[in-house]
Amino acid sequence: MESREKIRRMVFAAVLTAIAIIIPTQFGFLKITIGPFTATIASHVPMFLAMLISPSVAIFVGLGSALGFFITTPLVVAARAAMHIVVGFVGALIIDKDKDFKKAILFTAPIHGILEGLIVIPFGFSVYQFVVVVAVGTIIHHFVDGAISYALANALAKARRKNLYEVFTSEVM
Repeated sequence: MESREKIRRMVFAAVLTAIAIIIPTQFGFLKITIGPFTATIASHVPMFLAMLISPSVAIFVGLGSALGFFITTPLVVAARAAMHIVVGFVGALIIDKDKDFKKAILFTAPIHGILEGLIVIPFGFSVYQFVVVVAVGTIIHHFVDGAISYALANALAKARRKNLYEVFTSEVM
């Protein structure tokens, strides 16, 4: 990969990481609470967009997401956000291999739900809270944010006159 493309990826990583931190710190009004479960609408969007760039960018943005939630929410919520590191990485691998954003969203949904469910167990959540509230809630939230991300990425691709999988690449290759 040429130097200019590496710099471009670093800039996108920085911008998406900043957005991943800003969403929980400045957009608390997007937060939905159902029992012990919380979901901040659009909080997965930076991770999903990062998956279109590369696995390393997805990991970096996942770390930023965890940091954003760590700053503003209880530790259990930040721990759940840290699962974005794994989910983003796996999704980016799927996109790298198959060039299929929808498949990446679909296949990472149960992984996301299970990981976020498992991470709350040490915090004293019951099996019902782990399975029904956190895991299922996370999967639903994953699909909502996946739809937002897909629409946004397609709009960016259309505006740049590129396909979805080249939307974040440089115009001169």
